[in-house]
Amino acid sequence: MQDKTAVTIQGLSHRYREQAEGESALADVDLAVRPGIITGLAGPDGAGKTTLMRIMAGLLKPSSGSVEVVGLDPIAQANELHLRVGYMPQKFGLYEDLTVMENLVLYADLRGVKNETRKAQFAQLLDFTDLHRFTGRLAGKLSGGMKQKLGLACTLIGTPELLLLDEPGVGVDPISRRELWRMVTSLAEDGMAVVWATAYLDEAELCNELCLMNQGRVIFSGPPAEQIARMRGRCVRVGNITENRRHFLRRALGDPDVVDGAIQGESVRVVLKEGVATLPERLIANEPDAQVAAVEPRLEDAFIDLVGGGPDGRSVLAETMPEARLPEGVDANSVISAHELTRRFGDFIATDHVSFDVKRGEIFGLLGPNGAGKSTTFRMLCGLLTPTSGTAQVMGIDLKRSAGEARQKLGYMAQKFSLYGNLGVEQNLLFFSGIYGLRGSARTRKVKQMMDSFDLTRYRRTQAGELPLGFKQRLSLACALMHEPPLLFLDEPTSGVDPVTRREFWTHINALVDKGVTVMVTTHFMDEAEYCDRIALIYRGRMIAAGPPDALKRQVADDDLPDPTFEDAFIRLIQRDDAARQQAGEAAA
Repeated sequence: MQDKTAVTIQGLSHRYREQAEGESALADVDLAVRPGIITGLAGPDGAGKTTLMRIMAGLLKPSSGSVEVVGLDPIAQANELHLRVGYMPQKFGLYEDLTVMENLVLYADLRGVKNETRKAQFAQLLDFTDLHRFTGRLAGKLSGGMKQKLGLACTLIGTPELLLLDEPGVGVDPISRRELWRMVTSLAEDGMAVVWATAYLDEAELCNELCLMNQGRVIFSGPPAEQIARMRGRCVRVGNITENRRHFLRRALGDPDVVDGAIQGESVRVVLKEGVATLPERLIANEPDAQVAAVEPRLEDAFIDLVGGGPDGRSVLAETMPEARLPEGVDANSVISAHELTRRFGDFIATDHVSFDVKRGEIFGLLGPNGAGKSTTFRMLCGLLTPTSGTAQVMGIDLKRSAGEARQKLGYMAQKFSLYGNLGVEQNLLFFSGIYGLRGSARTRKVKQMMDSFDLTRYRRTQAGELPLGFKQRLSLACALMHEPPLLFLDEPTSGVDPVTRREFWTHINALVDKGVTVMVTTHFMDEAEYCDRIALIYRGRMIAAGPPDALKRQVADDDLPDPTFEDAFIRLIQRDDAARQQAGEAAA
């Protein structure tokens, strides 16, 4: 295998029956996957990544073109192929009511791995994934990162020659993602061929070879460094801005010389169009102290440039929304309030005496690794879970006493798609508007407004469960905003969606905040955390750090890392807490 190509695809096209005439899921795709490296498949939702993965796994017959996988025809020789290829789909089939070990046994049975070979592989995989301590735990009780590790272990049973991973980093915190990447890199270095599909361009940047896709076509094939180099000199960071940074970003995105932009803590990162040498003077004409500095380009910059740029900064949604007003008597400095908030599950403390306040018109980020307690804290603050002790209030309402009343006044977008999958888009909007008390012409008007704002009209009769992921997220946000709430809870709202769709979401969120809406958000995208005004970092149930993103970055900066990213800050703050706990334990002993 070392001297061969693990996958050879030429002229591959595929069209699903339900697609309109002239549309296709894949169009004239060429791809070569070599052993010993990680080949990335990157692109937005609906680009064709999963279809291509399923064809390589022998689960889908292409409409046309030639496919050879580990020297086999994936359809004609499917049985042999399935023994030599490991495939981990987006929704990996772990049995949540089976333990870690029972899942491993099941997959060993399915792949015909027996006796001493089985024992040796189990020992190796448990050591490789560090799951030794959890063999008796139900898979459903594992954190997101541990589930992905178990999924990888099950996929590796039988020692496949080719490993197909379809978005393994979705919903996984930065520490777990780095660990997952480290494990897969070691497999590639040992000679395995790996295909890693992702919508996360920072993951794609780490691949040895990259196949960048959009609308079923390959728009670039080669080392990621080629695309990054193409953007050099076109990326700048604008700091020391006196204007509201969200307003500055909106102006920048609407400028004809700008292709993309994003908030980066107290600064704004701007990507210039090809041929534009410097930031347009008009953007900083009223900012005499603005500091403009060149920054290193990223693969995400190149991708957004290739697809014609991101959103223009205008939110049609926010333009149709009224100014958010708090109920009379509510303190604008304490729209959300947690005081010594604690939640126990038996002897386990999921949230441990957490305290903070969130102001009106503020984006407050609740961050932490998988299993750290942030989701428990989040669910208590939106009235879905009762605190064991301490207080949780939203808009002056005590969530211990009146959780139902509070839920009627806030908007909530769940981490997992929670709408009715067998209802159409319009039916979901009608249902949720009814729950929030909208009736008659006001209801009809609001449903139409949401479909127009989120470009959902073409899907009005499509079942929600059949929507592309990006449109599922749009529908979820639309349903959460039907009653124009002054407070919005977003639980990983952009998990798994592509960079352009993420930009669209944050354009809406930033504009809603300008209307006075207060936002609490959880996310595993560390660059997304930069949009927050303040962040609380939750770890082992405790709040270990809090403050604006740049202040947290400054806490970890040193001579070795003078300009840390927020991901660097996230990881270092957690490592620092682990070290402090270890020292305290040693001192107590």
